[in-house]
Amino acid sequence: MMSKLPHTTASIFSVMSQLANEHEAINLSQGFPNFPVDERLLEISGRLLKENIHQYTPMAGLPSLLDKIAQLTLDNYHKKISTTTEILVTSGATQGIFMAINALVDKGDEVIILDPSYDSYEPSVLVAGGIPVRISLNDDYTPNFNRIETAITSKTKMLIINNPHNPTGKIWTISDFEALELILEKHPQIIILSDEVYEYISFLHPHISFHTRPKLSNRTIIASSFGKSLHITGWKVGYLITPENLMSEIKKVHQFLVFSVNSFSQYVISEYLDVADFGGIAKMYRQKRDLFQNLIKDSRFELLPCDGTYFQVVSYKNISTQNDLEFARELITKHEVAAIPISVFHNDAADRQMLRFCFAKTDETLIAAAEKLNKV
Repeated sequence: MMSKLPHTTASIFSVMSQLANEHEAINLSQGFPNFPVDERLLEISGRLLKENIHQYTPMAGLPSLLDKIAQLTLDNYHKKISTTTEILVTSGATQGIFMAINALVDKGDEVIILDPSYDSYEPSVLVAGGIPVRISLNDDYTPNFNRIETAITSKTKMLIINNPHNPTGKIWTISDFEALELILEKHPQIIILSDEVYEYISFLHPHISFHTRPKLSNRTIIASSFGKSLHITGWKVGYLITPENLMSEIKKVHQFLVFSVNSFSQYVISEYLDVADFGGIAKMYRQKRDLFQNLIKDSRFELLPCDGTYFQVVSYKNISTQNDLEFARELITKHEVAAIPISVFHNDAADRQMLRFCFAKTDETLIAAAEKLNKV
């Protein structure tokens, strides 16, 4: 039997977490918070658990939650969207991304992916029968528009953009969007898949969403994540927003994949959105970023800029000549701190001797990890 994903092995996140558990290391590898969720969310959950809300919701999502998502989009991006035709609640943003690709990419279609990139993009394209075209960002992780334009052919169907960017924490600027608009006005056939799951974790300036770009929004699918925004990654609830002509195709896949998303989570999130402070999310993570940076600023690790997300990339060139996978393993086995090597986010495994740390952790965890890192 031929495999559709012959080169896919165990996720690096699983590998590093397992190794961290074996050596009782502090796990800054996987991107999830280890601090408690909001007490108000727990109170709502406990109260609603006893209610009669445990059957299927409508396929596209709980109507009250769709209304709240539309209002959230209007409040933050000044864009009015239809709750009946342009929003789809998904089982996490990753499922939404998979569906969007498999609904719209046909066999032989090319999909441009900007490296370093989140590891679910390419497998989703391959399962759809598409051809991943992976091109590198600049050395400072800004988009290289010459490479993007050169990569476009008559077969290019989709361009995947992740902003704010995992793993580097880079964010797009107005000039980046303007440059992309100039390129894509020549190629009206290209659909944009914009992974914006860290949209509320932007430090330099408010997140610039494709929602705010009228020249592109009519052909863009935007993936968002309540898991990331509300610190409930294990709930696996996200949503897609896109124009009706694209959404109607995505819903065809959704109805035969999961049909509808966990009802209890939708009811709880819908009520919690009445009190959730989206404006405070970036402030909280900026404090954690600053704490972590200050704690290791005198170490031998070199800190790279972190403009958004809850990831800090560091260079270890001053410490070792090992490749990043070897160094990451040694960091666990000898120094008891787990990180993710950046090379795994590249198609060509480009090794710049860099690691990604997740600082979505308690202050105590970050302090303990920094003590170990300062001794490396």
